[in-house]
Amino acid sequence: MIDIRSVATREPEGHIPGATVIERLVLEWRLDPGSAHRMPEGPGHDDLVVVVCNEGYYSSLAARDLRDLGFHRATDLIGGFRGYRAAGLAVEAEPSRSVD
Repeated sequence: MIDIRSVATREPEGHIPGATVIERLVLEWRLDPGSAHRMPEGPGHDDLVVVVCNEGYYSSLAARDLRDLGFHRATDLIGGFRGYRAAGLAVEAEPSRSVD
């Protein structure tokens, strides 16, 4: 799971346990296996990649862009982080993993 929300949103609202934080601005070049700036141990084209934003709109576009890069199982979380939290699912104060 990749959390693309800005720090201004993440800090007061919390984090999904186990999600990796990658700012939307750098998402493609941090995940693309062909990028010199790819994150260590990033997902492969066959891995499930779930993108999360605030409400599920921005993440839909990010998932589309990742599919264009070959991540054919890229998708997003319907309702985003706020839907996740409203469902009563676990939220933590600090991110599990952040990639700058």
